[in-house]
Amino acid sequence: MKIKDKKNRVLTFAEALNEAMIQSMQIDKNVFVFGQGVDKTALVFKTTNNILKKFGNKRIFDTPNVEQAETSLAAGAANAGLRPILIHHRVDFMAYTFDQLINWIALWSFKSAGNSSMPLVIRAIIGKGWGQGPQHAKTLHSTLASIPGLKVVMPSSPSEAKGLLISSIFSNDPVIFLEYRALYNTKEFVPEKPFQIDLSSPRIRNKGNKLTIVSMGSGVLSSIQAINKLKAKDKIELIDLRELSSFNIETVFKSVKKTKKLLIVEDGWNKFSVGSEIISRTSEAGIKLNKPPIKLT
Repeated sequence: MKIKDKKNRVLTFAEALNEAMIQSMQIDKNVFVFGQGVDKTALVFKTTNNILKKFGNKRIFDTPNVEQAETSLAAGAANAGLRPILIHHRVDFMAYTFDQLINWIALWSFKSAGNSSMPLVIRAIIGKGWGQGPQHAKTLHSTLASIPGLKVVMPSSPSEAKGLLISSIFSNDPVIFLEYRALYNTKEFVPEKPFQIDLSSPRIRNKGNKLTIVSMGSGVLSSIQAINKLKAKDKIELIDLRELSSFNIETVFKSVKKTKKLLIVEDGWNKFSVGSEIISRTSEAGIKLNKPPIKLT
């Protein structure tokens, strides 16, 4: 962890996630971490580094490769009043857990008329990277975001990762927290004290009046790089959705009414995407654009 001073402390995305979990575990003894290779070996891109040393093997422990059983354990623990953080190394194999996710976890609060909840976080790694074949490089964010009862968070930078993860841990809703491989080594200033970010509030990353770009996760970084290369900071408004299932669409509407142009930058499949949902809702709201909206997927 490279820290110059408290006002200018720079962390990587991975270090910010690590700090978020450690601080959450210090705040609440009911928070614990489990998954494959989380305690002594892989350390999940070092995001679980030093947690075993600080908290012991009752609050962080390794599990076999049994995604269904891990997810059932998370559901049971959350229903019993704990706040589990389950780490799946790859979102692709969460497909094995769709019974637990769709038929139990997502529905639990609704089935109990809001009298019971499952405050759990499932961290999963997504996207391209060295050695990641077609079974290891999907995102599945739009699939997961379409399931009522689940919140799907996709952070775009280290400070966003810390604040969004702490908010997810202390949310009473089940949260799928998706981390793009390409972001783990990115760096920026991250406040030292614990802080939370409203999951439903998109962030305006750049203000402009000629074009609205809506993105999420690593697509935000790609968009920032494109804006800088085009020297278009005063022309392009960039919106970082943060959370994909229940974000405040009015932020997008307000921007599009101003710019009259819409581009979605999304790391995922084109059909039935988050971009498709945004374009559909923009059309339903009767917002007139100067040009047809574009999806870059």
